[in-house]
Amino acid sequence: MRTKGRWKDPLNLVITGVGGQGNVLISLVVGKALVDAGYFVTIGETYGASQRGGPVMSHVRISKDTQYSPFIPDGFADIVLGMEPVETLRMLSRYGNPSVVTIVNPRPIYSIDVTGGQASYPDLDELMSAIRQLSAKVWVVNATEEAQKMGSAMFANSVLIGALVASKVMPLDKERVELVLRETFPKEIDANILAFRKGMELAKLE
Repeated sequence: MRTKGRWKDPLNLVITGVGGQGNVLISLVVGKALVDAGYFVTIGETYGASQRGGPVMSHVRISKDTQYSPFIPDGFADIVLGMEPVETLRMLSRYGNPSVVTIVNPRPIYSIDVTGGQASYPDLDELMSAIRQLSAKVWVVNATEEAQKMGSAMFANSVLIGALVASKVMPLDKERVELVLRETFPKEIDANILAFRKGMELAKLE
């Protein structure tokens, strides 16, 4: 998010998903890469009933000049990275604004109430339409689908990080992020780098 050649300051990223998806890991990788690039980074986490697939949200605030408080005020997100569509729409409704950009993984995760028949999941087409209406720009990245092709849905984290880098909405450098991924996943380096590069490729197609 650049204005006259300068990144917005602070730059506010919301990462949202449900318990077990690994959005906290994404915030740590992104935050480490930005700190290595010389930025001040503050990360705030909020958890719902994460053990039961409840909402999990990370706030990442980036500045070249100062350390900001960890939580983004309502209506002030610049980027929403959504690992699940219902949670993405929920965060856009609270933190979005006319200029917010969104990267969303369209794979639903059903709560216990939905799988047990006590509630229904919204129509996916309607969800995606609402996400587009609330965003200035949307990248739809089938991260879970691509990760499963690689052998594990857990690689979706790296796919989404790649999409975030390729979207060029943050001062993230491909080489620096790959270094952090290598530090973070020492036992599965090749698979995560492959997933990261696939996410970059998918974002460029949007």
